[in-house]
Amino acid sequence: MINRITRKASDEENPVESDLGLSGFLFTENILKVNLIGTLLDRHGLKENVFKRNLDTVPEIEAQCFPIDGENITKFMTTISSQENYKIPLTIGKYSIDEQAQAFLDGDKLFQRHAVIVGSTGSGKSWCVAKLIEQIAQLPMANCILFDIHGEYSGKQFKMEGLQHLRVANPSDLGKTGNLENDVLMLPYWLLTYEEMLAMLLDRSDSNAPNQAMLFSKTVFAEKIKYLDEIGDTTFKSSITIDSPIPYKIDNILNELAELDEQMVEGARPGTEKQGPFFAKLTRFVQRLEAKKQDKRLGFLFQISDDELDINWLNKLCERLMLGTTSNPRNAGVKIIDFSEVPSDVLPLVIGLVARLVFTVQQWTIKENQHPIALLCDEAHLYIPERTNQDAAAELGLKSFERIAKEGRKYGVSLTVISQRPAEVNRTVLSQCNNFIALRLSNAEDQAVIKRLLPDNLSGLTDVLPILDIGEALVVGDASLLPTRIIIDEPNIKPESATVKFWKEWSAETSKQDIEAAVSGLRKQSKS
Repeated sequence: MINRITRKASDEENPVESDLGLSGFLFTENILKVNLIGTLLDRHGLKENVFKRNLDTVPEIEAQCFPIDGENITKFMTTISSQENYKIPLTIGKYSIDEQAQAFLDGDKLFQRHAVIVGSTGSGKSWCVAKLIEQIAQLPMANCILFDIHGEYSGKQFKMEGLQHLRVANPSDLGKTGNLENDVLMLPYWLLTYEEMLAMLLDRSDSNAPNQAMLFSKTVFAEKIKYLDEIGDTTFKSSITIDSPIPYKIDNILNELAELDEQMVEGARPGTEKQGPFFAKLTRFVQRLEAKKQDKRLGFLFQISDDELDINWLNKLCERLMLGTTSNPRNAGVKIIDFSEVPSDVLPLVIGLVARLVFTVQQWTIKENQHPIALLCDEAHLYIPERTNQDAAAELGLKSFERIAKEGRKYGVSLTVISQRPAEVNRTVLSQCNNFIALRLSNAEDQAVIKRLLPDNLSGLTDVLPILDIGEALVVGDASLLPTRIIIDEPNIKPESATVKFWKEWSAETSKQDIEAAVSGLRKQSKS
């Protein structure tokens, strides 16, 4: 593959005789630097025209080189395309070098070894994601979840067979029954682990923090046992831990801790009282828990209905999130979850909770019953950051994704990291990704991150990142035999991410602004 062409003045003296009339001209020579990236074999076993990503031999010095052009380009591109014998192979566009040749990617390797889709704002990244989703949704047993942070994949034009849309509950959904059946997700507090709950509630700088954490742990565990006794359970009681996702009532926790905080016990003298061992030591913890419980922005966590307190509710949630197309209650294997109404300060914790739930359920599934699932993480820099700024909740969410990046392949859980700022995405997660779909990147820091992640002999390819056209991508990794530039096909389903034409809109005589509805939505914390 051509890496660079340079031109320099010829070292030869008087290279052309003066009788040709060319004396005094500066003669130059072109130097072509190439990367050796593979071998094309006429025959390999029973197969013809086989391309292999290894070098059996290298060209000799003075060996002649020939460019591939015309029909040979199409034939060569067809040879290197990873089109297996699937009814619906994976393709997201056509080769830039030959727009007649469809660019096929290896769908198995793309998701087996994690992937990265990056591009500056306006580069066509959302269209690339939409085209990928469109391809996945056509498969009869597709299984993936797209984390939609801004609601751009939840619009009216982003609908087709095989897609289902869910959204995290907003204040208008709180206390209602049947939310899950209406595609509204409640993510109750009892799904959080002990550490995740403390990250939201505990002030580590408080001198009473150890007592608060200890009593919270004991009280929650006791409430989980109490719940199992109330429903007559004989299966889980003897084996649960503090982190087991067993429902319990947060009101009971509050009442118990408030009692301990105000408890008076019998004094040394008969008929007298003294302050209990935890008197006034839980006040701030109780206040924080009460504030979180009453905060309607966090209603999807704390203000749950009787539906979410049912022991079988978790089964129904996991079925909606994790079953493939034909097994899913909605007959759709691509699940798009709209997180646009989730407060930004708890977004990393909440998305990390969903990711951890998917991973742990998959982990506890018997190997022969595991069905692979992919997590597509849009705007990943918001919740898989390089730096967490000592935020305990964000740190725990990040750990969930780091674990999936490192261990997910063993359990059939794949990550696709999607971001416009790869420099702000966690390095541990990126280092585990072996496939890169890079659209135009204009920021030098972002280019440097992609360059560091590529093999040494391919790092020079990143020079084209700032000059790629809109909708053009550089594809490198196991899913493509050769590093290639691909023009992304226009998807049939359109995300709501089109670049606004400012001058055109400002030149119009009228506009469709509705400030009243927007202010109403701001107050209700809901767009509906």
